[in-house]
Amino acid sequence: MPPAAYALFAWQAGWVFTLRSLQLATDPVQAASTLTAMVAEKQKAFADGAIAAGAAMMQGARPDLVAAAALRPAQRRVAANMRALKNPG
Repeated sequence: MPPAAYALFAWQAGWVFTLRSLQLATDPVQAASTLTAMVAEKQKAFADGAIAAGAAMMQGARPDLVAAAALRPAQRRVAANMRALKNPG
């Protein structure tokens, strides 16, 4: 994965965190359920990434490809969150 992809992922993750934090502050009634959903999606992305990295290692992939496989689920989730935050409703 090119370095620019890592930079984009970090930038998107920061924006998602910021926008979600603002949403939580403006709607405290929904905060508990929103936080629960956010934790669950992160756990799933982490588990999916660990499985993908393990599969890539078992196939003898290069370390950079193993790392890319590990990050791919989180990158997809962050990109989906960015789209949802840009286009609410």
